[in-house]
Amino acid sequence: MIISRAPLRISFFGGGTDYPEYFRSEPGAVLAAAIDKYAYIVASAFPSQLFDYTVRVQYRKVESTTSVAAIEHNVYRECLKLCGLERDIELHHMADMPSFTGLGSSSSFTVALLHALHSHKGEFVRPLDLAYEAIYVERQCLHENVGCQDQTLAAVGGLRLIEFRAEDDIQTQIVPVSPARLAELEAHLFLVFTRITRKASEVAGQQLNRLEANRPTLRRMRAMVDRGWDLLTSAQPIEAFGALLHEAWQAKHSLDGGVSTPEIDALYRRGRAAGALGGKLLGAGGGGFLLFFAPPATHAALQREFAEHQLAQVGLGAPGAHVVLAEPDTAWSLPRVG
Repeated sequence: MIISRAPLRISFFGGGTDYPEYFRSEPGAVLAAAIDKYAYIVASAFPSQLFDYTVRVQYRKVESTTSVAAIEHNVYRECLKLCGLERDIELHHMADMPSFTGLGSSSSFTVALLHALHSHKGEFVRPLDLAYEAIYVERQCLHENVGCQDQTLAAVGGLRLIEFRAEDDIQTQIVPVSPARLAELEAHLFLVFTRITRKASEVAGQQLNRLEANRPTLRRMRAMVDRGWDLLTSAQPIEAFGALLHEAWQAKHSLDGGVSTPEIDALYRRGRAAGALGGKLLGAGGGGFLLFFAPPATHAALQREFAEHQLAQVGLGAPGAHVVLAEPDTAWSLPRVG
């Protein structure tokens, strides 16, 4: 049995420039962090000759099939095909957070699954190569309108500046912050669930249709990545990071009407009125978690303001995809007759 996990993520700056449609023309970058919430995959071998199926996968439902091609869940199906596994494997998915909430859970699932499948085969894959595989599955096999930051953060982890040059040329740098500075950043984060879920690919598709018109704004959002790096790695007051997030919120809001909604805009105004310096809607937009950057002294007021919403606390800099349990494989064999 193998249990693999990959972290979810929070993206601070540069979202939108991680799409190949953008960075094929000019380099993109994001400043983002893996968080201590995970997608898990359990992979185990079983003797299919004893059963009436050869592959079994579990998510919201359970599929037991005699053919990988017959699996309805597209990510399970394509990852099994990519790894060359056709039978005698059972897979289960668990997660710390729900899907479609702006935390990159879909890509974390894909990365955790690929990591589990390779580990099941006894193969070691470098973290960045794992990210490249996940990008290939999501963009080329499934034709999803997704960027490349989620897969990368899920695979490599950490608090990072990630530069995108091509779908197979991604550079990452750990942001060199002290434990005290990281704790200060974490203490200012306040997450509110909007109670709106949406499929990121659909929201992103609308934005990609406006790519050329949005390119000047996306360049400004790319420049905020470097400014965010400078703020975190210097002795400047951390409050400036919140002001920059507010600037990024306004820039992202202008990309497309689907980025936000009147309800989400109202939530953001309420957070600012309760003491938040800035914030952003996580993910492509349209719903999910709303991140506020607020001095710790204001968090009690924010909790009262959003008492009717689910709140979340997260730690930053979680490790990338890794195996948390690997039990030795027990070879199955049936006795021969005669």
